[in-house]
Amino acid sequence: MSQLQGLPLLEHLLGRCIELGASDLHLTHDCPPHVRIDGVLQPLPDAEPLSAQQTASVAQGLMNPRQQEVFAQRHTLDLAHSLGEVRFRINVFRQQGQVALAIRRLENVFRTLEELLLPKQLEELSRLRDGLVLITGPTGSGKTTTLATLIHQINQHRACHIITVEDPLEYLHRNIKSLVHQRELYTDVPSFAEAVRSALREDPDVILVGEMRDLETMRAAITAAETGHLVFSTLHTGDAVGALDRIIGVFPADEQQSVRQQLSMVLRAVVAQRLLPRRDRPGRVPVVELLRVTTGVAHLIRTGKPQQIYAAIETGAGQGMQTLEAALAQVIHQGLVEPPAAMALARDPQLVQSRLRLLAQQAGRAGGN
Repeated sequence: MSQLQGLPLLEHLLGRCIELGASDLHLTHDCPPHVRIDGVLQPLPDAEPLSAQQTASVAQGLMNPRQQEVFAQRHTLDLAHSLGEVRFRINVFRQQGQVALAIRRLENVFRTLEELLLPKQLEELSRLRDGLVLITGPTGSGKTTTLATLIHQINQHRACHIITVEDPLEYLHRNIKSLVHQRELYTDVPSFAEAVRSALREDPDVILVGEMRDLETMRAAITAAETGHLVFSTLHTGDAVGALDRIIGVFPADEQQSVRQQLSMVLRAVVAQRLLPRRDRPGRVPVVELLRVTTGVAHLIRTGKPQQIYAAIETGAGQGMQTLEAALAQVIHQGLVEPPAAMALARDPQLVQSRLRLLAQQAGRAGGN
């Protein structure tokens, strides 16, 4: 391995990851490669330390000229790479003036919402014909997996044209019932906003925007939804109402009222997702807050009353909505997570406790029958 450079070195190490069942690989100069196996980070067995030249050569071998420019400017870059049928997400970054890489093995197998322990109400989102659907949550909360699952459902059941714009491409979709075109930032398109604007000239039915990072991307996504397309995207916000505040706050003050009006008309749902460690075995469990934009919720968005939307979610279970507290109570009641870990996420722990008592009463009545 000491003589290997660039992609041959990377693919040798990725092959070792696959053999060992590792979920992550870390490459840093003057240090042996480290792997994460069953959640434990450890040096790759029998591996020698990598030189700064080797880590830099791996990064250079992965990047096209435009990506090299972006990395030179930002000192961080997301990429993806396949080894056979196994796909990896790669973040290249700088530390101590040298190049380092954090590599995550992706599960490029599509699972159902039920297998992912996601609410069955999310299936309705794949049947929408137009509008904007947002998946929110912190980094590493499973947003990409949820989006890929919804796109896969559309691909399985609808004959339509799907265009995705991602950074990087993580899940690869083959054409099933739909025609799917996947475009990668800095490889196929210069920016999310430009890709969405060009997509409108490419006869799409569904557009996936990997992330709404800036004002121009938000403008483009809202316009696409206004013109009769179904648009999915993500935001890094903690809850459903926070997503609305984030979008509106990005726009200049003199445009915010018109943006509220636009969102009240095009927004269909906000899915706010977190992940908690499983109690019974390795893995993580999603907890999901789900806002559906009813006529009443649209009025609250339009009139700038975000705090009242929390009450609308609480009373909207019959319309497919779910609060974070209800989701937390459910996973505690099912014994899937440790109660303290779940309660730490709650905005109102008393609501979780109240919901737990209700679930226990319902279970008692069911057992009595």
